[in-house]
Amino acid sequence: MNVLVTGATGFVGSHVASQLVESGHSVRVLVRAGSNPLLIENLPVERCEGDLRDILSLGRAMKGVRRVFHVAADYRLWSRNPDEIYQSNVAGTRGLFEAARQCGVERIVYTSTVATMAVPTADGSLPNEGTHATLDRMVGHYKRSKFMAEMEAIKAAADGLPVVIVNPTTPVGPGDWKPTPTGRIIVDFLSGKMPAYVDTGLNVAAVEDIAAGHLLAAEKGCIGERYLLGARNMTLKEILDTLAAITGRPAPRVRLPHAVAIAAAHASEFYSRITGREPQIPLEGAKMSRYRMFVASDKAARELGYAPGPVEPAFECAVRWYREHGYVSAGRTKAAGARAA
Repeated sequence: MNVLVTGATGFVGSHVASQLVESGHSVRVLVRAGSNPLLIENLPVERCEGDLRDILSLGRAMKGVRRVFHVAADYRLWSRNPDEIYQSNVAGTRGLFEAARQCGVERIVYTSTVATMAVPTADGSLPNEGTHATLDRMVGHYKRSKFMAEMEAIKAAADGLPVVIVNPTTPVGPGDWKPTPTGRIIVDFLSGKMPAYVDTGLNVAAVEDIAAGHLLAAEKGCIGERYLLGARNMTLKEILDTLAAITGRPAPRVRLPHAVAIAAAHASEFYSRITGREPQIPLEGAKMSRYRMFVASDKAARELGYAPGPVEPAFECAVRWYREHGYVSAGRTKAAGARAA
């Protein structure tokens, strides 16, 4: 089957493309000019140059395609020009749906995010696909843009477009080259740059399992439905303790009050406005850490057959990948290499 993957040069998208190839599909990938081909350079895929903000290029990429996996997103917690995030994530998604309608695509899997539903509930229960948040509860431009894009997906499905929505939680594993904010936690831990932690939490899953969930959604998902793709709820302290067990490095013991973290983020962003460099502590990330993004992903297991494995091997693979690709000096990763090999 001919399929198109957007975001294939990214973390999750590259694994989706790889698994589609392994499943025998003919895969075309939409790549921006100048994008880093590291994760797909040895993958037998057809590359089609284009951009989410260029609807003509989307139409060219979808010619002859039966399924589309729209994984691409502008995943930044800080930008000098936030409008760029909305142009890619909201307007770009709207344009992709229009191009798919014109090309007669049979099924679209849209990659949203856990953030659109991982909000505190009134009764303290774990959020799930039945949790309906509102735009005003989204912290920062990235979350707001993804919430708005998910609304576009729901509307498109209601209007007859065959869209299935997946909401990945926090992926961990090899290939997080940018890295994502979670990958940055791992790199900072390996580099000895994490002397303290905050009381927060995430739902974590192996990136390979999240990619497999995308393929299951294409086969078994119901049009217009949302499916959380997660695995294990972990506090940040539990994540750091897991990394300590893998690498032999000590986990930080000092818990930082959220007020201190937010103050540090304000200072970091002030410095970024002067220098133009990305802040070391994004304010949006600090604000997000005020509550735990724990969720329940039973629906995907029940309706799609989604069956994620344990997360410890995913952390081991991530540690090994960062060490092998030079993200941490050899001296600092010696112990990590011995334990994760």
